[in-house]
Amino acid sequence: MPKVFLSPSTQEWNQYATSGNEEMYMNLLADRIEPYLRSCGIEFVRNDPDRNVNGAIQDSNAGNYDVHLALHSNAAPENLAGRLRGVDIYFAPKSELSEKLANIIANNMKMVYPIPDKVRALPTYTLGEVLRTKAVAVLCELGYHDNYADEAWLKNNLDQIATILVRSLCDYFGIPFVPAGPIVTGIVMTDGSNLNIRSYPSTTASIIGSIPNGASVTINGTVNGWYVINYQGTIGYCSSDYIIY
Repeated sequence: MPKVFLSPSTQEWNQYATSGNEEMYMNLLADRIEPYLRSCGIEFVRNDPDRNVNGAIQDSNAGNYDVHLALHSNAAPENLAGRLRGVDIYFAPKSELSEKLANIIANNMKMVYPIPDKVRALPTYTLGEVLRTKAVAVLCELGYHDNYADEAWLKNNLDQIATILVRSLCDYFGIPFVPAGPIVTGIVMTDGSNLNIRSYPSTTASIIGSIPNGASVTINGTVNGWYVINYQGTIGYCSSDYIIY
C-alpha cells in the first residue's frame, strides 16, 4: 500500500491576518488529514515539528515513501501585503509524477476554493522540499494567510481541504477514497483457512498477506463490501464477508 511523508509547516513565525500562525494551522490540517489517510489504507509518517525544513527532507529521504506532501500557506510580498489570493501547488519541473500529482490536487481544489481560476499547479526551481526529496513531492500553498478572505476560507474549511488532499492522493495512487469513520476491531471468521489481504478491493488484486482464522484485525474503513484493515502492520483490503465485529 502507498506510504506518505506528511510535512506540515514548522514556520510558527508566519503570523496570520487575525490570529494564529502557519505552523498551527498546517498542523491542524494535518490532524484532519490523518484519519482519511488511515481509512483509505495509506500509510503515513508525520514530520518532527522540532526539526526545520532540512530536517524534514532528511527524515523523508531516510525512509521509503511514495509521496512527500508539504503543507503551507502563503504570504504576499510586503508591497502587496493582504492583497493577493490563491492556491498554488508546486511540483518538480523534471518529474512527470510530481507534476501529475500537483495537477490532480489543483484540479480537485478548484471544487472547494472560492475563486477556482486562482488555483494553479506551478513548477518550482527553489523549494527544497520539492526538489531535494527522494519521494515524489509537492508543496501546497493553501491560500494567503495575510489576506482576510483567504485566512477565513482556510480556517473554516480545514475538514473539506483535508478531504480534497486525501482524495487527490487516492486518485494519484489509483485506490478508492474511503470516508473516515470509527476504528474498530474485527475477528476473522472463515471455514478455517487463512483470509487473504489484497492490494485493492477486488478478488483479482494481488495478495499481499493473510490472516489466520480467529485472529483479531483492525478495521480502518469500509468500501464496497471490503474492509481496509491493518493486521500486524500489513495494511490492505479484506472481504467483509469473513470479518465480524
